[in-house]
Amino acid sequence: MSELFSQRFRGFYPVIIDVETAGFNAQTDALLQIAATLVDMDSTGRLVVKETVFHNVLPFEGANLEEAALKFTGITDPWHPLRYAIDENEALKDIFKAVRKGMKAAGCQRAILVGHNAAFDLGFLNAVIERTAQKRSPFHPFVSFDTTTLAALALGQTVLAKACPAAGLDFDNAEAHAADYDAERTAQLFCHIVNRWQDLGGWPLPAPAEDAESAPQDQSLAP
Repeated sequence: MSELFSQRFRGFYPVIIDVETAGFNAQTDALLQIAATLVDMDSTGRLVVKETVFHNVLPFEGANLEEAALKFTGITDPWHPLRYAIDENEALKDIFKAVRKGMKAAGCQRAILVGHNAAFDLGFLNAVIERTAQKRSPFHPFVSFDTTTLAALALGQTVLAKACPAAGLDFDNAEAHAADYDAERTAQLFCHIVNRWQDLGGWPLPAPAEDAESAPQDQSLAP
């Protein structure tokens, strides 16, 4: 299985990440939730959703909290004790531990972030990595897989709440905008699209045709 997995994405291990934040600016606005959903591959090369690591996160010191963003996420009090929130450094270390374990089992060399509007999630992930001075991140710093683009291509939809039903997947708007729920639904969507591509014959690739220059020449055409 590890050989199949490592070959599928050129040695990259896809990890679905979703963040809930107190604004749009990764440098100044607080990270409030982060979830990482891991995937596995069966003996036929099909992706399956494995497990999710989730944490509520305490705002870093001096973080900006946009009131509109707090209302949108429903996290009106980021310091509420029943959130059982932990600091950014602790949350990231726990997620990285799970990612490295999954990456090793898959025979991959590096993790790659998969997200719905991946640039947003990757921006916040990279900001937290820098802010907490993580020395070794398993994630590629700028390459990502965006399910917004994949869903537009495969399903004609770009919004997660519409792409999931188009793929035959359940989506509950009442549960949305929680990092663990959105990460798991994004993971299901990603697996569906990748597996559908395989079902349609798009993967594995056919053996490359013999290079024309190295192919035997028809001597009957020689001058």
